[in-house]
Amino acid sequence: MGGAKLIAGHAVRRLRRQHGLSQAAMAEMLAISPSYLNLIERNQRPVSAALLVRLVETFDFDPRALAADAPGGGTAAMRRRLADPMFADLEIDRTELEEWLAAAPGGAEAFARAFDRITGVGEATAAVPAAPDPTLLVRREIERWRNHFPDLDAAAEGLADELRMAAGDLYGALAERLRVRHALTIRILPIDILPDLLTRLDLHARQLQLSEMLEAPARVFALATQLAQLEARAEIDALARGAAFGDRIAERLFRRHLQRYFAAALVMPYARVLRACEATGYDLEIVARRFGVSYEQLAHRLTTLGRVGARGLPFFLMRMDRAGQVSKRYAGSANPVLVEAEGRCPLWTVFAAFDRVGEAVFQLVEMPDGSRFATIALAGNRAGRSVSGVTARFALVLGLEAGLAGQLAAARGHALTGPATPIGPGCRHCPRPACPQRSLPPIGRALIVGERDRPINALVVAPD
Repeated sequence: MGGAKLIAGHAVRRLRRQHGLSQAAMAEMLAISPSYLNLIERNQRPVSAALLVRLVETFDFDPRALAADAPGGGTAAMRRRLADPMFADLEIDRTELEEWLAAAPGGAEAFARAFDRITGVGEATAAVPAAPDPTLLVRREIERWRNHFPDLDAAAEGLADELRMAAGDLYGALAERLRVRHALTIRILPIDILPDLLTRLDLHARQLQLSEMLEAPARVFALATQLAQLEARAEIDALARGAAFGDRIAERLFRRHLQRYFAAALVMPYARVLRACEATGYDLEIVARRFGVSYEQLAHRLTTLGRVGARGLPFFLMRMDRAGQVSKRYAGSANPVLVEAEGRCPLWTVFAAFDRVGEAVFQLVEMPDGSRFATIALAGNRAGRSVSGVTARFALVLGLEAGLAGQLAAARGHALTGPATPIGPGCRHCPRPACPQRSLPPIGRALIVGERDRPINALVVAPD
C-alpha cells in the first residue's frame, strides 16, 4: 500500500499553467526532459518521489494537492458515480475510466458536477440551479482525504503521550491542561441552566460549561474538542484554507469535523487503537471499554485509520433514522456504493436494529453490481438529546467489503462466502426486477399490468 504510484498528470499540468510555463520551461526547472514531463501530464508515467521533492522545492506548494485535486474526486469517486444503474449497460472498466480522466480531466469534472447536481436535487427541480449544499461540499473534501489527516493524528498522538505521562486519568489530565495552559476551568451545570445546550464556552467567566446530561465519554470528548480548538489551530487553519470552500457554513462544518477528528485521535491515539483493534479482532465492545469511549466515537475513529504503512480495515460509517434519512456518512478508504446511495432498501437489517436497541445486528449484503459487504448495525438513544419528550434515536452502520470481514469478531459464526441478502440503492434506482419488496418501479422502466392474472409481486417491471 505504501508503494502505490502517484498518478497526477492533471495536477502537474494545472500547476504548470498557473505559473505560465511551457512544458520545455518547466522540464528545465525540474531537470527532466520535456518528453518525460509530457508523459507525466498524460498520466502515462507516475510522479516519482525525487520529482515530487523537486516540485515542492521549486514551486512551494502542498504535495498532498497532487492526489487530492483529481477531477471528480479521483478514480474511486468517479467509479461510485458510474455504478449508478443508468450506466450499467456501458460496462466502463477501470482502465477506460483512468484513460478518460487523463485525456479529458475538465470533461470528467464537468460530468461529476452535473451528476452530483442532478442526483442531489429532486427530480422536479433538477433543472433549477441550487445553492451549494455545504454538507456535500464538506463530505467531498473529507473524501478527498479519505478521512485521514496525518498532521492532526501526529499532533494528537504527541499530546496524548504527554498527557498520559502527566496523569493516568485522561479527564483529569485534560481538565488540568485547560486550567494551566489556557486558564479555563470546567463546570458541570444542571439541565435547567443549560436546557438546550450540551456545552458552552463562557470566556467572560473563563469556563467550559458542560451539561449534566453528558455521559462520561462525552465529557472527555468535549474537553478534547476544546483542546483541539486551542492547540491544533495551526493545523486546522491550514486544512481549512486548503479546502477553499468559498462558503462560510461549509468551512465552519469542516473545521468542526477537524476539531472532533483531533479529539478522537487524542482520546484514541492511532498506534494504540490500531493495536487494540487488531488484537481483539475489532471487537467494538472491548475496544470501546478499553479507551473509555462510546460506540459511536469508536465507530467514527475506525473510518480514519488510513496511515501509510499502518492501515486499519477500510470501514465505512453511516448514521440514519427510522425513515432511512442519513445524517452522517463517511466512506473512509472504503468508497462503497452503499455510502453514496440516496435510497434505502427495506431488506437491509439496519431497520431491524431499531427493534433490538443495543444489540449489534450483523448482515451480509450484495448490491446489484455484485459488490458484497458485511454490515453491523446498532441502534440506540442519543443521551442528552431529548426535546419536548422526544428522544432522538439513530442506527449506526459500520461496514466493509465482505472479503475482509473474516478478521472481525462480529463475523464469527457467519458464512461469509455463502448467499448474501440482495439489496439495492432504493427502489427508484434498483434494477432488480423480481424483488417482492419493491414499492416503486426503477427510473426509466415501465410497469407491466396484466388483465387476466395476478402475479406474486405487486409491481412487475418490463425488461430493459
